[in-house]
Amino acid sequence: MYSKEEIFSAVSTVIDPEVGFNLVEMGLIYDASCNEKMEVLVTMTLSTKACPLHQLIIQWVEEAVLKELPEVTLASVDLVWEPVWNISMAQDHVKQKLGAF
Repeated sequence: MYSKEEIFSAVSTVIDPEVGFNLVEMGLIYDASCNEKMEVLVTMTLSTKACPLHQLIIQWVEEAVLKELPEVTLASVDLVWEPVWNISMAQDHVKQKLGAF
C-alpha cells in the first residue's frame, strides 16, 4: 500500500494553471489513503466552487496518482467544501508569491 506522503507526492505533480503552484503546496489536498486493494482516495477541495477547471483538475489528480504510483488499481477524488479553502492553508512560499504576507 502507498502512504499518504507518497500519494501527496504524486498529486504534487498537478499544477493549478491559474496560479502556477501545485495542488499540495496550495493546501488544496486535505487527505489521501490507499487500501489493501491498491485503491487510492484523495480528499481535496478547490479554491472556489466556481472554479472553471473543476472537472479537469479532478481528472488530473486521478491521472497523476495512476501514473506516479503504478500499482494503484483505482484513483478517486472526494471533493469537499468543508473546511473552506483560504490562502492561509497554502505553504509559506505560495502565500508570499500571491501577496498574502
